[in-house]
Amino acid sequence: MEPGSARQDAPRDTRAAIVEAATLLLRESGARAVTTRAVAQAAQVQAPTIYRLFGDKDGLLDAVAEHVMSAYVAAKPGDGLIDDPVEELRAAWRAHVEFGLSNPEVYALLTTPGRGAPSPATAAGIDVLRSRVRRLAQRALLKVDEERAVLLIHAAGTGAVLALLDEPAEERDLGLADFMLDAVLARMLVSAPAVADDDVAAVAVTFATVVPDLPGLSSAERMLLSEWVSRSLRHLRGRSAAATPEE
Repeated sequence: MEPGSARQDAPRDTRAAIVEAATLLLRESGARAVTTRAVAQAAQVQAPTIYRLFGDKDGLLDAVAEHVMSAYVAAKPGDGLIDDPVEELRAAWRAHVEFGLSNPEVYALLTTPGRGAPSPATAAGIDVLRSRVRRLAQRALLKVDEERAVLLIHAAGTGAVLALLDEPAEERDLGLADFMLDAVLARMLVSAPAVADDDVAAVAVTFATVVPDLPGLSSAERMLLSEWVSRSLRHLRGRSAAATPEE
């Protein structure tokens, strides 16, 4: 062992002990039990150590969420590549719902309003969702812009899990989540056969994904073209919203 290596490992071991203690408290007694004093006592450290390593309680809770999610993912078999972007999205949706129902305390913490910026775990999940939505757009399957699709799926997924967690475990209708996804997909995916407005929107959304990479244009020209496409999509969105009550 090289000189100083034990000292370098000590903070990492202390950090892991604190995260594990907070995770155990969260699972056994709920979020209210995860106080700085209780975690420090359970991990056998001084309270200032928690602030030094995590900054504040939110930082500690973010670390707990990362720990639980990493352990959950590691325990599951790796997913094979799915060529169909819609089926890939469905698989990811089911994994999201399963995680929320399996880890209700952590999920409730991650979705608590007023925590400020999204936790790193939540932000990473949204980035993955955004990449899956981009695949839908590249296949000309979207009739809404990408950011709206991301927000729709994220809001629906969060709402579905929280609604199920509000029900006693034995009374949960697990088909609710799939029904919710079907409803969202019906509003954001091009139908077959597609109506004229859906065709135009799908082309515009798809074109928006390639604007940043179009050759022969300056940065200013790409920016202007992107603004034109975005303006058209906003117009189509408004027209679709206005037509909804008559459908």
